[in-house]
Amino acid sequence: MQAMTQEERAEYLIRYLLNETYEYKNIAIPGDMTDKRRLLRSLMNMRPPLPVGEDFLKVQDAYLKERLKEKDITRIEDLLPIQPGLYLWQSDITTLAADAVVNAANSQMLGCFVPCHGCIDNAIHTYAGVQLRLECARLMDGQQTEEPVGRAKITKAYNLPCRYVLHTVGPAIRGTVTGRDCALLADCYRSCLDLAASYHLKSVAFCCISTGEFHFPNELAAKIAVETVKGWQEKNPGRIEVIFNVFKDRDYEIYNRLLR
Repeated sequence: MQAMTQEERAEYLIRYLLNETYEYKNIAIPGDMTDKRRLLRSLMNMRPPLPVGEDFLKVQDAYLKERLKEKDITRIEDLLPIQPGLYLWQSDITTLAADAVVNAANSQMLGCFVPCHGCIDNAIHTYAGVQLRLECARLMDGQQTEEPVGRAKITKAYNLPCRYVLHTVGPAIRGTVTGRDCALLADCYRSCLDLAASYHLKSVAFCCISTGEFHFPNELAAKIAVETVKGWQEKNPGRIEVIFNVFKDRDYEIYNRLLR
């Protein structure tokens, strides 16, 4: 395929996705590149896990690689540990070149379908590409049931700078936090670390599991995360370095206080 500019790639991908769905036939492609990017992300977010052509994947991958070049990629070597084997990093997890990043998934395990939603599930699926949803769908088809809370699954990372994505479903809080909720959240961290260790991974970045759309209190969630990870590392010395990734200032303050 002939070399394309980034704007040409975006237009090609938008047209492909619009042509897949009859209901989208009257949607016009905007002229502004920022609006093109937003429309493309929305269409990718809403796209079900259906087969896709190789030409689409080639253009999509080239588009996402260029998008990645626009960002600052962070490697674990660029970070200073706050404790031996533990890091605190406030930034965009889709720019981290760790062995694995953790995705706070939902029980369908197919990513967020809400266009341009601000959750980490949406961001990871957006910048990994449509291949990630397809792989997750294959895993779930084989399972034939929703993903239980507290477990973990591993997939390729595709166009993300990390090597793998670990997907875990945290507990959703609808009232008072129970002891079972706390135990299930701890299971999320242990399951991810156990799975990462079985793949001989050396670094894992955790997002703040369950604290966003699932409404787990931030302070308690961070305390469980730190205690569980430190406990796992004590039983498995030197196996995995852990990055606690936060996005909000509030979470940075909580983790910084707990770790120091």
